[in-house]
Amino acid sequence: MAEGAELRTQIKEMMIDELMLDFEASEIEDNTPIFGAEGLGLDSVDALQLVVAIEKHFGLKIGDADKAKTVLESVETVAKEIEAQP
Repeated sequence: MAEGAELRTQIKEMMIDELMLDFEASEIEDNTPIFGAEGLGLDSVDALQLVVAIEKHFGLKIGDADKAKTVLESVETVAKEIEAQP
């Protein structure tokens, strides 16, 4: 599995493809908030799609809403969670 910058780029590209975002991967910073107006502006429907997409592409299961809040803060937090998988 990819790590570091390559993994972060893969996450950005997956988000753009799965959520049909109007961004280029290069426009999304690793620490840009995924939700909220100051970030990518995703909402709760997008969050559900994102959880499913992360499991499909990276095998990371996000079991509950509390964990999702911390994991889905930014590309960086998603990447760290994927890298921490056994």
